This record gives sequence, C-alpha cells and structure tokens, in this order.
Amino acid sequence: MIKYELKDNIGIITLNRPEKRNALHPDLVKQMKEKLQEIKSDEEVKAVIITGEGKAFCAGADLAYLNELRKYSSVQNEKDSADLAELFLMIYKFPKPTIAAVNGAAIAGGCGLASVCDLIVAHPEHSKFGYSEVKIGFLPAIVSVFVIRRIGEGFARQLLLTGEFIEGKRAYEIGFANYLNDNVLDGAMEVASNIKDNSSLSMQMTKDMIDTVSNLSVEDAVNYCIGLNAVSRSTEDFKKGLESFLKK
Repeated sequence: MIKYELKDNIGIITLNRPEKRNALHPDLVKQMKEKLQEIKSDEEVKAVIITGEGKAFCAGADLAYLNELRKYSSVQNEKDSADLAELFLMIYKFPKPTIAAVNGAAIAGGCGLASVCDLIVAHPEHSKFGYSEVKIGFLPAIVSVFVIRRIGEGFARQLLLTGEFIEGKRAYEIGFANYLNDNVLDGAMEVASNIKDNSSLSMQMTKDMIDTVSNLSVEDAVNYCIGLNAVSRSTEDFKKGLESFLKK
C-alpha cells in the first residue's frame, strides 16, 4: 500500500492507493511504521518526504474500514486509535526532517498525517485541507494534539469545529503549510535538498528542543537551552562545522 524510493539521499514514501484516494487503512499504517523504522537509522537517508499517488494526498479513513468500526468493541477501538497515534508520533518525533508533499485532498486523518510532518509543501489551489470528523459525529481527537501545536488554538478551533476545507493558499496564510508549489514533489525535493547537508545531529537535537520547550515555562525553557547549547558545542559536528566556517 506504499511505495518507497531513495533519491539523492532523500527517502520518498508514497501512499499507493490512488483508487481509494490513498485512504488510511490498518495495513497501510502498519507498512508505513515498518518503513519508517527501517530508514530511521539509515545514515544514507538525510530527509523523508511523504506524498500520495494520483490526485489525492490522503482522504482520511477508508470507507469500508469505517463501516467495520461500527462493530468494534471499546477495546478494539482503543487499540485501533493507538495504532494510528503511534504512526503520528513516530513521524512527529522522527530524527530526520520530514516533509509532506500535499498534491490533493488531505482530509481528517490524512490532514493529521500532513500536520505531524515538520514541513508541508502544498499546491496553492489543488491541495485541500480539513478535519471533517465533527460532520459525522466523530472527534478529531488524536489530530487535535498536533494541529493546535502547528497553528495555535484560534485557527485550530476554526478548523476542528467547523469541519470546513481550505485550499493550499489559505493553509499557507494561516501557517499550516510552509511552502506553495505547483509541483509539490519537486518543491519538497528542493526543500529537502536545501537542508540535507545540515548537521544531522543538530537537526535531530533541534527537533527534540522544539518539542521539549513547548511544554516548559519560559524560565525552565531558557535553562534547558543553556544546557543544550553546552552539549551541542561539545559535538564533533559543531567542531568541524565551526572550523569550516572560520576557514571560509
């Protein structure tokens, strides 16, 4: 249900269910987790792009699968939610930069999949973002954790309560998408190429720092960052990078 390609040190994971608009399915979630685990420690991979085959990025949950959910017990529903949450957390905390190349609809869980990536490249008109859960009596529960962090409570309330869809241009205006491009995969490759030569260790530590300081008071965050600065200055990446910079 997914395809994988390594190109110029950039791993490209493509959701490969175009006939289902790349809808989420337990097997797809499982395959993505396995692939991410596989490339997590692959030093050849400097950044990861997630995109969709065909005209959609990811249209949320598979309809046939949603129909099956009606028969699930509370225990089964909890396990199912935990499986998706595990994928989202794996991407959110992935040690390498992750980029969503959103080529079409990113709806509900599909929008959540984009939101957990570090960066989003969207088509200004053809991409579409939205959390439609409230329209069918469901909750945008897991995705809410990440969308609030991404765009703040105000815009998160707007998207999560209304269930409205916004195009890429509007997503860019509110800070949900980071870049606009008429060819999102080319745009994502360009972004990945621009950052892949950065220190891998520094980027990983920066991701951890952003995640940590958002949960601390200002004073605690500053003290944490003082210690982090000291640690980073003792790394080989910093010593080599500084030497190179000074020579230039």
